[in-house]
Amino acid sequence: MNDPVTDATTHPATSEPVDIATEEAPAESEPKRSFLSRLPGIVVRVVSWTVLVVCGLLIVGFVLVPRLTGSTPYTVLTGSMRPTMPPGTTVVVKPIQFAEIKVGDAITYQLSSGEPEVVTHRVIGINVTADGVRLETKGDANPKPDPSLVREEQVRGKVWYWLPVIGYVTNGVTSDTRSWLAQGLGVALIGYAVVTLIVTVVRRKKKDASDESQDTEATPLVDAPEDQTAAEPIAAESTEQPSELPTRRSLRQQRADDSGQAK
Repeated sequence: MNDPVTDATTHPATSEPVDIATEEAPAESEPKRSFLSRLPGIVVRVVSWTVLVVCGLLIVGFVLVPRLTGSTPYTVLTGSMRPTMPPGTTVVVKPIQFAEIKVGDAITYQLSSGEPEVVTHRVIGINVTADGVRLETKGDANPKPDPSLVREEQVRGKVWYWLPVIGYVTNGVTSDTRSWLAQGLGVALIGYAVVTLIVTVVRRKKKDASDESQDTEATPLVDAPEDQTAAEPIAAESTEQPSELPTRRSLRQQRADDSGQAK
């Protein structure tokens, strides 16, 4: 009597939709790009951000900071300060009190008081003369000290920090032109950073939207078998009802037979 129930619950038709859903869903996802195909784009982004960061640091270090602190950038043209400051080095000179200068400091001073030509050498001695305190200087690569002592009014400041090679780029460019170039480069770098950020955000939003749409399309295929499995108890009940009818009839016949025998 229980055969129909067994057939209804183990019929192959109820298991086929599950297999179809699990096999068709992966076909809708796009294949992932290999690392080699994405490598050129990664290299371009790394180089772009590296150039952006380096240029930004140079603008801050040799344009913005000197303006805010009253310092002045100079370019080393000779090899008298090798190997510490070779030709082409840009030095940032910060104003300092004359009394605070000590032996070992690298200072920038005028060769002649009131003249624009300057030199950067190291202090090797502080001499007290009848005319006042004088500084004795020498280039690191020079065999002898400088012939003239340096007076207070000649000193432009103490070397704060420096960077080689940068001077070759800025040498021959006036201060005003350097400022305009730095401002223009700064605006260009900021614009590039903003555009890059916007493009990255837009691409990420598109990718997230694509992933959500794929998940939405795959959901009905997974839920479909549940509807069929939900209908299985109904089929089971319908198969059980005919098994109850012969039992009731047999009881009625038995009662009739019993009543006849009693008569």
